[in-house]
Amino acid sequence: MKKTRFSEEQIIAVVREQEGGMKTADVCRKHGISSATLYAWKAKYGGMDVSQARKLKVLEEENGRLKRLLADAMLDNAVLKEVAGKNW
Repeated sequence: MKKTRFSEEQIIAVVREQEGGMKTADVCRKHGISSATLYAWKAKYGGMDVSQARKLKVLEEENGRLKRLLADAMLDNAVLKEVAGKNW
């Protein structure tokens, strides 16, 4: 995942500005982001507060770590099946 130059607090503040009534184009121009970025942030962080966003980030990192562990275990299992299936 690409590192963003905005923290969760800043992203939530930008989304709240747009939800508070500022025009999307004005918010994007003020913060130097594209409207697509703003809408992606709104889809991900809309309605969240900072503590919820931090929990989400921790859960996403743990999920990625667990996916890597599962992939390694599946690879090890496939290698063991291949070795066990060969005739010596």
